[in-house]
Parts: sequence; C-alpha cells; structure tokens
Amino acid sequence: MSLANKVVGAAATTTRFTTSIGRSAARAVLAAGSTPPAKGEPSIHSGKSTVAGAASMKIAYTATPTVFKQQRFMSGFAAGPGTEKVPSFADYTKERSSDSSRAFTYFMLGASGAVLTGAAQSSVQGFLSNMAASADVLAMAKSEVDLASIPLGKTVTIKWRGKPVFIKHRTQEEIDDANAVNLASLPDPQDDASRVQKPEWLVIVGICTHLGCVPTTDSGDYGGWYCPCHGSHYDVSGRIRKGPAPLNMEVPDYEIDGDKLTVG
Repeated sequence: MSLANKVVGAAATTTRFTTSIGRSAARAVLAAGSTPPAKGEPSIHSGKSTVAGAASMKIAYTATPTVFKQQRFMSGFAAGPGTEKVPSFADYTKERSSDSSRAFTYFMLGASGAVLTGAAQSSVQGFLSNMAASADVLAMAKSEVDLASIPLGKTVTIKWRGKPVFIKHRTQEEIDDANAVNLASLPDPQDDASRVQKPEWLVIVGICTHLGCVPTTDSGDYGGWYCPCHGSHYDVSGRIRKGPAPLNMEVPDYEIDGDKLTVG
C-alpha cells in the first residue's frame, strides 16, 4: 500500500472514532440537562456531566485531524465530439428585414458598377488620346487637287496618307467602254457608275490588291493599269480584269466641288 493510501485510511479511521466520542458526550450532557460548552470556553456547570463534557471536548480537540483537500474548478460544459457550445451574438447584431438587405445589396452593386464604369471610361479615353494622330498627320489627312490642271485623257498621281492616288480625266470613249463591260465576266463585279461621282473623273487608290504593288498607268490589256509584279490587268474603271489580284482597286472618300477635288 502506498503512503498516500495509508494517510487517507488513517484519517478516515480517526474521523469515525472522534464522531462516536462526540455523540456519547452529547448524550451525557443532554441527560444532565446542561448545554455543552463552546470549544475553548470553560464550563459554568459543575458535576460529572461538566467533567464528562470537558473531557469529551478535550478528546475532540486532540483527536480530530485536519485533512486538506485541493479544490478543483471544473467547467460545466460537456467534453467530447459533438458537445461544442457556440456562443450566441444575437444581442450584438442588428435586426434587418429582407427588404432592407436587398436594397443595401442593390445599392452596393450600383455604386461599384458606377465606379468601375468611370475608371474604364477614363482608361479608354486616355488610351485613345495617346493613340490619336498628331497635328502633322492630321494635316495630311486631306489632299486638295485643282481638276482644271489635268488635261483630258491624262492621269495624275498624288500622295494621300502615304498612299498613291490616281486621278484620271477620262474621255467619252473610255466612259463608254467602262459601261459596256459584262459584269458577269468580272472577278469582282461592280458597275462603273458606283465607282465614280462624275463619269469623267475616276479617283482610285493606286495599289494592286494582290500584294500591294503600284501598277503602271495607261498600260495593260484593257487600257487602264498593269501590275508587272504578277501580271494583274485593270481597266479604265480600276476593276480587275485578268491576273491574280482578287479585288478591284479601292475608291477613297472624296468630294468634287467645281474644279476642286478633296480626297479624304
């Protein structure tokens, strides 16, 4: 038996002994009709009962052991899986209805969308401003030509936005030949009237639609333009008639005001 078990057993035996003696003394005092004195006080009664009481109290003082027990504080919550107790924060939250929550959500979505839209607009505007053409480029965006200086049947080449532009003063015979072409025989069918504003003036971008070469003027099998690089032939309306070029030559934006031609 361990020392701790021996101490506990001795304390229990002494406690039972002291309790039995105390009970005997109490019965003797009650039989004599007197009150037992308090611990540590002298008795005011005489006789055997007083002596017996004093003796019993003396025995109680000397025989009663003092047992110290360590007090442990334990939680009242159960332990183990599934026994977690989550505190409630209901007293600290605001009561909100579904309508107010929905309105707040819509407000936040709308505000976020407005901020993002403004940021996107600012970014796009700044990007476009940086990508805009400079003043010298804008000055070259339009080209003006005096049509009175171009003789009948001649072709003039000008530069517009870095590209060559052919301006041809056509004769009546050339106009009739352009209108007499069967459109079904053309690789890129297009009538002559849709390519000119005035029949006597043809304005086209002088770049071959095959690989970007510049055709020669008044040459080829159809009296218009010929690209010697790969053998593309264009007529007096700038339409492809033979060769690898897939499309007609481009017609730029232009305006004719009297004898002034403005390209661009």
